Amino acid sequence: MKKTATLAILLLNFCAAAALQAQTKTGIHLLNSHKVSGDESWDYLLADHTQNKLYLSHGIQVNIINATTGDSVGIIKNTPGVHGIAIVPALKKGYTSNGKSGDCTVFDLHTNTVLKKIKVGDNPDAIFYDDFSKKLFVFNGHSLDASIIDPVKDEVIATIPLGGKPETGVSDGKGNVYVNLEDKNEVVCINTHNFKVTGRHKLAGGDEPSGLAIDGLTSRLFVGCANKILFVLDAATGQKIAALPIGEGSDGVAFDPQLKLIYSANGEGTLTVIKEINANKFTVLENVKTQKGARTLALDYESHHIFLPTADLKPGEGKKSGRFPGTFRVLTYGK
Repeated sequence: MKKTATLAILLLNFCAAAALQAQTKTGIHLLNSHKVSGDESWDYLLADHTQNKLYLSHGIQVNIINATTGDSVGIIKNTPGVHGIAIVPALKKGYTSNGKSGDCTVFDLHTNTVLKKIKVGDNPDAIFYDDFSKKLFVFNGHSLDASIIDPVKDEVIATIPLGGKPETGVSDGKGNVYVNLEDKNEVVCINTHNFKVTGRHKLAGGDEPSGLAIDGLTSRLFVGCANKILFVLDAATGQKIAALPIGEGSDGVAFDPQLKLIYSANGEGTLTVIKEINANKFTVLENVKTQKGARTLALDYESHHIFLPTADLKPGEGKKSGRFPGTFRVLTYGK
């Protein structure tokens, strides 16, 4: 009887541990894989839920596909070295940041017709539209500055020296924009009223911050670093709230304000999912298996689907790995 009781206790403990582990699983899994023509490199992508479209940076062009079916619905051509895409729905316009030509392409959001090109800084990388200031922020990787575009006039109205190589930018919706400086290991704060740098948050222990997201409600920044750490910072003070483990090769971070989930897309082939329990407490739920090379992401805030571009990579290291022809695709993850 003692042996039976011992086995029963061990079985009970095992079941309890298994149940606890199962509770931490997110249920996020691969929903679709959409093949996209072309074999160029990729960087950022943008999900537009109002039109059910995905905009994919793809070497010298932007591919536009239906987010549900994967069908091609358009191409923005002649965008050499394109990195990012931003849209301004109220003006029915979209913008691309073209790293090799040092300009931004302006296109009609419904016909995809190119309307204009705007000269910005050297090697424009990330770009986003700040709904608070009604301005576009373009972060230039070689000239180490930010170009501010008025989308009504489609003109650069300010250039902000940043003192380092900028990566992703986000807005708190209250007059502040934050951007990572990859080579300085810090997050810079920009005042959108006067377009001046008003603060610098040092990332002690962080290396090459790339992905960035924000919870505007709790004023928390989520900073993905190359040394497999995601920092949570108080946006106002820069105080480090948490340091959480993520996968290797993180290049994209997103926050879902409804589900209170933080995502880190890791080039190693995982998606780290972190739960925001409250403003000062966070926990890693799961590292969802994706595919190697899937290092950037876009989040649809309506469907809560996560989109990750990748291709079959040839043996090699990091972003410079070669790609097998005909394998570029977008992966859709969700519940």
